[in-house]
Amino acid sequence: MMRTTFYAQQATNRRQSVVLVVVVLALLAVLGFAIGYGTSGYVESGLAVTIGALVLGGLLSIGSYFGGDKLVLTSSGAKEVDSESAPQLMNVVQEMAIAAGTPMPRVYVIDDTAPNAFATGRDPKHASVAITTGLLQKLDREELQGVLGHELSHVRNFDIRFALLVAVLVGSIALLADFFLRFTFWGGGRRSSSRDRGGGGLQALIFVLAIILAILAPIIAGLVQLAVSRQREYLADASSVELTRNPAGLERALAKIASDKEVLEVANRATAHLYFTNPIKKFEARASGMFSTHPPIVDRINRLRELTGEAPMSGEEVRALSGLD
Repeated sequence: MMRTTFYAQQATNRRQSVVLVVVVLALLAVLGFAIGYGTSGYVESGLAVTIGALVLGGLLSIGSYFGGDKLVLTSSGAKEVDSESAPQLMNVVQEMAIAAGTPMPRVYVIDDTAPNAFATGRDPKHASVAITTGLLQKLDREELQGVLGHELSHVRNFDIRFALLVAVLVGSIALLADFFLRFTFWGGGRRSSSRDRGGGGLQALIFVLAIILAILAPIIAGLVQLAVSRQREYLADASSVELTRNPAGLERALAKIASDKEVLEVANRATAHLYFTNPIKKFEARASGMFSTHPPIVDRINRLRELTGEAPMSGEEVRALSGLD
């Protein structure tokens, strides 16, 4: 098997993430222009609608940007710990923070037997890491380093801010599409004759295209958002190996957490993307594999094995983990 490096994986994942963001931006621009031009017949209207959607999305995201981390920690029942109450945990977090070159984050513990963790915060200076008691009980030190290296990599790579950017763009598309469809079907839509406006037959064609895009764009944007989330998970895995120089620890942690049957009750669809692995198991009624925010565990482990030149997981190993993450 061809061996790769975590630097190569990092570069690939960053490029793919940027490409996906560009796709969402292009989708918003096309939808905005189609709606503006289709309803008025003027290019200026298309540009105005696009800019307006971005501004509205930005305003709606400000509250989440500055207070979203506190809301997530509170809803998860996380309690802050220090060197006296959790010395080993604080020591490992400090090791990974030094390796990542980031300030020491605030550390929280969630009283839940399901092993998992997440990082939150708008930048490294305002970061927090939350770990379940199950993670502390079921993982050894090397495995814990791999998980915390992954979470500190999210902080160092500004993944929370990156995810917020994508969410703003996707939210802007959804708002714009919803408003246009409501206006079109319930508010009268394009009643004026195209002869009184600037587009003629082209305007009518663009108007129909706008309706089609308004229906499909939010779905496409949502799928792109999930793809971005998965790419950032791959990036954090590669970055964790950069920090720990130990892909085996992270691989064992992934396998252990995926194999664990405990359900993380405090997690929900709104917070699932933050966790180290998908906290909503496939056997749960609330699960939705098609719209999972995390890559399959098997894929993540095989990418780690590429770093050491190991063979991919065998059929027996894949079967043991299939359907669990």
